[in-house]
Amino acid sequence: MSDIKVVRIHAGQREEQDTTTGTKAWELFKEDADVVAARVSTGSTSDKHLKDLAYVLQDGDEVEGVDIASNDGRDILRHSTAHVMAQAVQQIWPAAKLGIGPPIENGFYYDFDVETPFVPEDLVKIESAMRKIIKENQRFERRVTTDADAVNELRDEPYKLELIGLKGGAGAADTEGASVEVASDAGAELTIYDNIGRSGEAKWSDLCRGPHLPTTKRIPAFKLMRTAAAYWRGDEKNKQLQRIYGTAWETKEALDEHLHRIEEAERRDHRKLGRDLDLFSFPDEIGSGLPVFHPKGGVIKREMEDYVRQRHIEEGFEYVGTPHIAKEGLFHTSGHLPYYGEAMFPALDVDGMDYRLKAMNCPMHNLIYRSRQRSYRELPLRLFEFGSVYRHEKSGVVHGLTRVRGFAQDDSHSYVTPEQAPGEIQHLLDFCLGLFRDFGLDDFYLELSTRETEGDKKDKFIGSDDQWELATEVLRDVATESGLELVPDPGGAAYYGPKISVQARDAIGRTWQMSTIQYDFNQPSPERFNLEYVAADGSRQQPVMIHSAKFGSIERFIGVLVEHYAGAFPPWLAPVQVQAIPIAEKHNDYLFDVARQMKLAGLRVEVDASDDRMQKKIRNAQLQKVPFMMIAGDDDIEKGAVSFRYRDGRQDNGVPLAEAIERVQQAVATREQV
Repeated sequence: MSDIKVVRIHAGQREEQDTTTGTKAWELFKEDADVVAARVSTGSTSDKHLKDLAYVLQDGDEVEGVDIASNDGRDILRHSTAHVMAQAVQQIWPAAKLGIGPPIENGFYYDFDVETPFVPEDLVKIESAMRKIIKENQRFERRVTTDADAVNELRDEPYKLELIGLKGGAGAADTEGASVEVASDAGAELTIYDNIGRSGEAKWSDLCRGPHLPTTKRIPAFKLMRTAAAYWRGDEKNKQLQRIYGTAWETKEALDEHLHRIEEAERRDHRKLGRDLDLFSFPDEIGSGLPVFHPKGGVIKREMEDYVRQRHIEEGFEYVGTPHIAKEGLFHTSGHLPYYGEAMFPALDVDGMDYRLKAMNCPMHNLIYRSRQRSYRELPLRLFEFGSVYRHEKSGVVHGLTRVRGFAQDDSHSYVTPEQAPGEIQHLLDFCLGLFRDFGLDDFYLELSTRETEGDKKDKFIGSDDQWELATEVLRDVATESGLELVPDPGGAAYYGPKISVQARDAIGRTWQMSTIQYDFNQPSPERFNLEYVAADGSRQQPVMIHSAKFGSIERFIGVLVEHYAGAFPPWLAPVQVQAIPIAEKHNDYLFDVARQMKLAGLRVEVDASDDRMQKKIRNAQLQKVPFMMIAGDDDIEKGAVSFRYRDGRQDNGVPLAEAIERVQQAVATREQV
């Protein structure tokens, strides 16, 4: 065998190695049991591709081990577990037809066409069959095939045959945005993975690009979670399949931690808490994705609106207002209909003309800017409103307050000179981060969304390469200077320009996309709104338009906060800040008078004058997550005092009334996170 040279990259160290033709990737990492795949760049190219450990090394390869606990490692683990699950399903139900089975965030799924929907008891059977397959230590083996051979081999799998027909763009997108590719591009290899038993026979096969774990025994811990219905390839015109969701982790401890996080997330589910705390609801009579806020939820919403309105004014914004509908032509001018039309509701016929519910506020703000001649002295010009917008979300993605069809945006647009753009973006980013800290969110990172630079998707972005390069560089520089982690998001930009989004982690470590800051060189252009300002030299120049939504959607932000706080809002946001609890009925009048004084001080107070016993009243206040319980009996009345009980069970007795009022006022004014 001839010698070849490769570079082994592991634990951040690069090591050149001489080896022989036919050496496989696993041989470079045989001392590290946590390596489950290889990331390989071949020859002169710097592009890196994930490969099975059975990959045969080529001269000049740079090979990096993929740890099972890394993001790529977990994806490979979960994809392999999805294969094992599908194998088990077809063992139990041989007539089941295979859809797709990709890894997703924190887990995986596989879609099946079965005669009878799965029930929870079926998951127990499937898990048992999976454990047997894992114990058998079956080997995942990649096999290159041709279209004709694959069609023949998979002739009884109609959905796989459809994927073979899609080879060349070969993505099978689903409602969650996951995709499995059977080939990377036209003319690429078509591959099948076989699960090979101890005797060398193929136990089961699936059309797949891979990579996979070396063997089934490398699956340390998994659990099947639930079943659901899902349309084939996410299209409601297609047949509805049965989807099984599962999760897999690198250790049993990691799986247990994940299951605990799920339990905690269920406890914090804003839909359940919204109902229990009487904050909001989703009446069927109104329609899916259209929430209504009850009085207590209305308090939270009003506090947020008052807060952010005042903050915008302090940051130099001017408040404006625009209508909910507009002529369809406005959204052609902005580019939204050609590039964003699927997210807009169908046209309304008004006096024989087509109108649209607005899905965004920016076109109308552009008309305000354009309503008169602007001078460079007016810039930055900052416009802001609570704009009600409407998005035609598919029913499968509507979810509580976090994905709705009608919502309010704290939407702002800054019109600046190109030279002012970096400073304005920095100003907006500081504004956003300060806002989140006031709401108890202080763990974030940034995501930079850019356009696709190749393939068919490139056509969904408008503007020249130079414009995109300049805008992206400005955003990247500001994001880098912030010192926060910056994560790339290629292809995630809006059609009119790149954006920074602030990703915030909540109390249990989940990530939520919050504010966005978008650099727009398209809408001000002569082809769109033809926005201008008179420069210092008298020439007419085009401004840069910077979009920013701090909450993003007020409804969504409320949903996030409900889950972040588990419904136990800090005093300044709590619908009821103080619950007054008399020890006996004779103490009612005293507490009603105390409540009147507190209300005059701007506090939200309720008196529980029900016939319930005091302990039941305390329990009710705890269930409603009221921050301050104010109790009074004979001794308190005699001293002109009250006793405070807090959500964590602590109690302060005999607090003078003036001090009690001041204590609550201070907690509200300083936005204490208690």
